[in-house]
Parts: sequence; structure tokens; C-alpha cells
Amino acid sequence: MAVITTEVEGSIGTIWLDRAEKLNAMGNQFWIDLPNAVAELEENPNVRVIVVLAKGRHFSVGLDLTESPLPLGKDHTSSQAATATKLYRRIKELQNAISSLDSCRKPTIAGIHGYCIGGGVDLISSCNMRLATTDATFSIREAKIAIVADIGSLQRLPQILPKGVLYELALTARDFSAKEAQDWGLVNSVVDNLDQLQAACIKLANEIANNSPLATMGTKEILDGIYNRDLSQDLDRVALWNSAFIESHDLNEAVAAFIEKRPATFKGD
Repeated sequence: MAVITTEVEGSIGTIWLDRAEKLNAMGNQFWIDLPNAVAELEENPNVRVIVVLAKGRHFSVGLDLTESPLPLGKDHTSSQAATATKLYRRIKELQNAISSLDSCRKPTIAGIHGYCIGGGVDLISSCNMRLATTDATFSIREAKIAIVADIGSLQRLPQILPKGVLYELALTARDFSAKEAQDWGLVNSVVDNLDQLQAACIKLANEIANNSPLATMGTKEILDGIYNRDLSQDLDRVALWNSAFIESHDLNEAVAAFIEKRPATFKGD
């Protein structure tokens, strides 16, 4: 069952995160649907700008830990090298899904409300512009679940957030507000509610769409070339790191604590 849907109105294509009953948690189907949705709108000649919005109470609570998208767990029939290779390839697949927005030829705008946690931040950081509601809450959450963020946040956010702020947010994994996000440059503007958010995203998208599509595409291509110069290498580095180190007792403890609804106790092994 699809967890992402699309719609086109005029020259604006919208990608909807459409798993509201699970707070738009990113399960296995998400990684299939996202690049397909981006490709569909990118190939539509009528679409000039893509907006990413979410249905339900929250934008996304990040990875669905009950439906792990990564092939974790000991495989006693395979060598350590084979297991690491399998994990590396899967991480690259997840990275490529998120990067489909970043590499899209058409400008992208994310509209965020409610929780935007972990993988949600990876997703919005791959968009060119971001707007949020006052109730939006963000977190680079991965350190709390004993992994290194590996699908784009740590590679894209250095171009967006101040250095000390990014270190603080990534290492503490604390929540931060829409106001903080705006003060630091993560979001362009903040509005009061969801209706205003959707209207603001469409207004901004139409302002862009009214310009020459060739000039818009060229401008985005040049800026992407500057901002993403080392992106592929940096994504590969974290994929290699996690394929070697992600399977830990700390990760098992994080998943168990999540399921049992208790604080995790990490030992560093």
C-alpha cells in the first residue's frame, strides 16, 4: 500500500507523506514510494515546482523502528564482509531515495508541521526551501537510537546551520522549535497553522513557477553544483562507517527501549 501520494494543480506538484495513522513513520514502502513520486513529478512537463507536505498530525517521526529498513541482525551463514556489504548497499539505497529530491531538476519546498524527527530532518534538508508552523518540533534524533545519521542530515545541514549549533543538535539529539529553526536558517519562515502553511508553500511555489523555467532550472543547477560539490563523497563515508559499526549492543538496547517505552541505557559496545 502506497504511503506517498502525489497531486498536480497548475504548475505545482505536491508530494504528500500519506501514512498519518503511523505519524508518517518511514517504513520499507516509503523508500520505494519517495523516488517514484519525485520522478513522476519531475517528468511531468506541466510541473515547475514540487512541494512536500504531510497528512495527519505530524510531518514525520522518522524511521519506523518496528519495521527496520536496514538488514540488521546476525547472519551466521554469511561472512562479516558479506554482511557489511549488504548493509552498505542498503544504506546507499536509502540515501538515494532521499537524494532524489536534492538531485531533482525542479525546485523543491518542504512544509513542516508537528514532529519532524530523525529521517524527517534528512528529508527536509534535501529540499531547497523549508517553511514550518509554530508547533513544528525538530530533532536530529539518531544519537538517541545509537546510530550515526546516515541518509543526509550530517552532509547537508553544514550548508544550512551554524557549525556550533549543528554539533550541539547532532550530539545531544535534543528537540528544537520552529523559532529556533528559523533563527538558525533551517526554515525560511514560520506561520501559525497548517492551512497557512499550505497556502504559504503554494504562494512561494507560484512565485518561482511564474519565472522562466529554463532560468529556474539553470539557477538551481548552478547552486546545487556549489552546495553539493562533496555530497556524494560525504554520503559514502557515513555509509561505510555505519556498515562497519551500526550493529552494536547499544543499537539493540535502543530498539528494545523504544518497544518497551523506557529510557535506553547505553554502554558503548
